[in-house]
Amino acid sequence: MFYIYFLYSENSDIYYVGYTDNYTRRFWEHNNSDKDTYSKKHRPWTLKAVFEVGNDRSIAMQIEKFIKKQKNRKLIERIISGEKLYGILARMVRVPNPFGSEKS
Repeated sequence: MFYIYFLYSENSDIYYVGYTDNYTRRFWEHNNSDKDTYSKKHRPWTLKAVFEVGNDRSIAMQIEKFIKKQKNRKLIERIISGEKLYGILARMVRVPNPFGSEKS
């Protein structure tokens, strides 16, 4: 299963969107990896939402690319808030409490 996930950095007041087949591992990596990455500069991150997008990596990549190309914070906030999704975004199914408790 592939997922689209949304992180938020309160320190930098920015969102990050990514896709993965293991959101638990990716969330940990964004907050703990020693690699010099974009997300390292904006720690700590909170996980705002996770959505299942199916078993096809290419669909997950398309959705992530679509969201990033919009460069639209309001779109990200609407997705996170649970607004009804249309078009390619309609494939996204929210994962409730992805860690079993509230992390955001």
